[in-house]
Amino acid sequence: MNRTRSALLQFVPELNKLSKGKELRHGLSAVVQIGDTLWVANDETISLERLSRQKVSADGAHKYGEHKQFALNDYLRLPVLPPSDPKDIEEVDVEGLDYENGYLWLVGSHSLKRNKPDKEDSIERNLKRLARVTKDGNRFLLARIPLVEKGGTYILEKEVEQDSKKLTAAQLRGNDKGNDLTKALTQDEHLQPFLAIPGKDNGFDIEGLAVAGDRLFIGLRGPVLRGWATILEVELKEDNDDPFTLELKKIGPNEQPYRKHFLDLGGLGIRDLCVRGSNLLILAGPSMDLDGPVTIFQWLGGAQPNGESFVSSSKIQLLGDIPFGQGEDKGKDHAEGMTLFSPDGSDAHSVLVVYDSASDSRLTETNALKADIFPLPG
Repeated sequence: MNRTRSALLQFVPELNKLSKGKELRHGLSAVVQIGDTLWVANDETISLERLSRQKVSADGAHKYGEHKQFALNDYLRLPVLPPSDPKDIEEVDVEGLDYENGYLWLVGSHSLKRNKPDKEDSIERNLKRLARVTKDGNRFLLARIPLVEKGGTYILEKEVEQDSKKLTAAQLRGNDKGNDLTKALTQDEHLQPFLAIPGKDNGFDIEGLAVAGDRLFIGLRGPVLRGWATILEVELKEDNDDPFTLELKKIGPNEQPYRKHFLDLGGLGIRDLCVRGSNLLILAGPSMDLDGPVTIFQWLGGAQPNGESFVSSSKIQLLGDIPFGQGEDKGKDHAEGMTLFSPDGSDAHSVLVVYDSASDSRLTETNALKADIFPLPG
């Protein structure tokens, strides 16, 4: 796909700084446009970031600034609360955002992680690192937060009255070991074996979320099974005794609390999802720790499936390829977040894509980042 425009995302300097010399803008993992605002997440934090539309710059780039940060523990009951030292924060690893019916929805990766070897260290210590698998309790988060417009902008609320209905921040029942979804999947013939495998080893790893009416579509980066990617479809309801807790409805065969959809994406896993009318846009990339290829597909009718699905490549439109890090940028520019985009958030005919491990060419201004905008056919 040919990039036609870009969007400059400007972050507040003190909020852009993370621990260990990292910056917020270096690792964006999810994005959604709501009106004239962009909401983004970095997968190493426990916050969401709101950016508001400003003027188009001289080079034609759309500009978003007035950065505001929202700590998730102000609205949700995180299993692992932030410690006194922010350097030891246990990330939520937000990998998907979407908006529907007054709620901003978010999902964590639900994945395990394997320690990364250090090229400068000894063989013995690296062998120990590579053998260590850990579980971050905040990653098991599937939640919604009311989003309301006040004074021309959008803010999160823990609880709000809207159209004679009470909206509450709530999350799928769980703890720091898992939640009702992972519990249900321990009996699944396809996915159960992968729950104990780290995400970047083709283990269970959520990296996409799209909401269509009452249904949530959850894209899996892994596992990819014999070249087939997986989307889970769920529907949530409030607990009768606690409106801040959500339960899974039994929507699948044999009263399973989910449906499975397997798609032939040429061996790629899912990095993000977007609802486009009755269709589902899919940002796809490698399930393992590779740079590319990265492709945008469209599953026709994917937002309104009739039961579980096996979707062959002949039923999926290839919309185009997305650039990824090569040459000097090897190991950088991993496309991870995608949202339907238009300057004012209506009648979107493009997608905006954000990247993890952003290349230097995207860091054109201090505390800012350039995201890409690609036109959609039809």
